[in-house]
Amino acid sequence: MATFSIENFGCRATEADASALRRELLASGLALADEQASADVVVLNTCTVTAAADCQAREAVRKIRRANPAARIIVTGCYAQRAPEELAALDGVTWVIGNSHQAEIPGLVRGLLAPAARFGSEAAPVPHFVPLSQLDDPFSLARGPAKILTGDIFAQTVVQAAGGLAESSDRTRPILKIQDGCNNRCSYCVIPFVRGRSRSLPPDVVVEQARKLATQGAREIVLSGINLGSYGRDFTPRAEIAAVVRRILDETGIEQIRFSSIEPQDVTEDFVALVAGNERLAPHFHVPLQSGSDRILRAMHRWYRTEHYAERVQLIRRLLPDAAIGADVIVGFPGESEADFRATSALIERLPFTYLHVFSFSPRPGTATAAPGDPVPHATIRERARALRALAQEKSAAFRRSQAGRTLRALTLNRGGDNWTEALTGNYLKLRVSGRRPANEWCDVRVTA
Repeated sequence: MATFSIENFGCRATEADASALRRELLASGLALADEQASADVVVLNTCTVTAAADCQAREAVRKIRRANPAARIIVTGCYAQRAPEELAALDGVTWVIGNSHQAEIPGLVRGLLAPAARFGSEAAPVPHFVPLSQLDDPFSLARGPAKILTGDIFAQTVVQAAGGLAESSDRTRPILKIQDGCNNRCSYCVIPFVRGRSRSLPPDVVVEQARKLATQGAREIVLSGINLGSYGRDFTPRAEIAAVVRRILDETGIEQIRFSSIEPQDVTEDFVALVAGNERLAPHFHVPLQSGSDRILRAMHRWYRTEHYAERVQLIRRLLPDAAIGADVIVGFPGESEADFRATSALIERLPFTYLHVFSFSPRPGTATAAPGDPVPHATIRERARALRALAQEKSAAFRRSQAGRTLRALTLNRGGDNWTEALTGNYLKLRVSGRRPANEWCDVRVTA
């Protein structure tokens, strides 16, 4: 039986895409390889949010090529949508398929693994969406130049639900992607160009997908999107994320819902009250900050200012004293002065964050800051990033100490050792529970250290 492997890079939205693709490839009769070195086809689902993410994807291609020269390498995802020619030039890449045509990958894989030479006199059909002028026997066993398949991402209107508890996956908390794309135009962000306009999965489909996941045994699901808080604004009449969440709670057996990143302007009092008022909603908020300087926020084209952001975080802490509160922060944005950085540090210091994701600024092609006019020196960026990560460690340690002695409900994960099992609490604490336990089980644990 032909085999495949998938490696995913990036955010929960790309994880959801990879999960959906894995299920479709399994359903089409392929088997998941134990490792990339033995796979007939390797799919890389890429991220392009930073230059480092691009570099990671290119290095993965080279590593696979060295370990498994016979493998057909398919590169998809955001990097593939943004710079297909760049990836097609890498040795070993067979297809580059953008987000715009990701749903066609299973058919292409079947074609790659079922050429006429092996399965009869009729060649596998050339997909209708590929201009014939660009192809010459695309399913030939002979290795040739990589084929590129991308299109206008803004024409893509279908959001593919993703998640599941496939035996091949080690994820016990499946991701359900209910929104894709973004209508914002932050000056540093390439994602709207590779994901398209904001579009949402219809509420009935969301509920049905959640119901299926519950039937498969999922206890917790993670609702994700590129701009999750904008869910439903593309519908007429408009829908709201709170409404679809209430339907999931009322109409399915899902025992806990967790949210991925929510923009500050969408962290309303009603939304926080919804989470605070229902034990089936995980007390966990990831609210991107990016900078603690109003001057830099304006340059970033962000829609809020620091005091607005602080009010939202303090609202969460007031209604949910033990909630996890995380943020993304960018250091080294063009023109960021020492005063701007001190303002960011001071804001983080006074707010009750429990973790941070710190990113060094990376100019992205096609964005307003692609050619920054006032770049921050790399050494300064590294120094500032180190300082914020150290501050983040202090905040995280303080939060963990505050939870000592509490009894919390946690879900066991598919990771552990000889005499312990990793588990995750609703407020995003990873714990080591004594004893080896099956994954996807609730346990009440007292935090001792």
